[in-house]
Amino acid sequence: MHGGVGYVDALHLDPSGDELWVPVGTAFDLGAVLSRTCFDRIDFFLYTVPGQVFYDASRKLILKGVDGVIFVADSQVERMDANVEAIDNLKLNLKSQGYDLMTIPYVLQLNKRDLPNVASVEEMTALLKQKTPPEPMVEAVAAKGTGVFETLKSVAKLVLADLTRQT
Repeated sequence: MHGGVGYVDALHLDPSGDELWVPVGTAFDLGAVLSRTCFDRIDFFLYTVPGQVFYDASRKLILKGVDGVIFVADSQVERMDANVEAIDNLKLNLKSQGYDLMTIPYVLQLNKRDLPNVASVEEMTALLKQKTPPEPMVEAVAAKGTGVFETLKSVAKLVLADLTRQT
């Protein structure tokens, strides 16, 4: 219930209630599209789609021109197979756009850590880790905003470092 869309909802307002991200609407089957301009030079656009395979065409389209990826994994034990399927689908969709998950800035977020039926961090890392050395991983409870900004900061640093290397 509070996966990627909950993640984006948590970014929409800061604790004081001041708006941080500007909704720019929805498109296709997206849960939300937000934009933020930082330092008067950099625009960040965040897109989210549900994890179901039904949304595959939307995910392919969104990945065109992507600079970084956050994979929001559901920590519930019963969702582990769906997480693996979704990461496999992400790798295929990235490849179809000319990208490789091993080289693109990528962060793994373990969401819903507050629920009673979650897999251990060690189990999730063993199952979902994609890179060696491992990609940054953040534990989160997106519905409460926990770990959300940390995840965004982590991927933003990776994207900026990658863009700097390319110039």
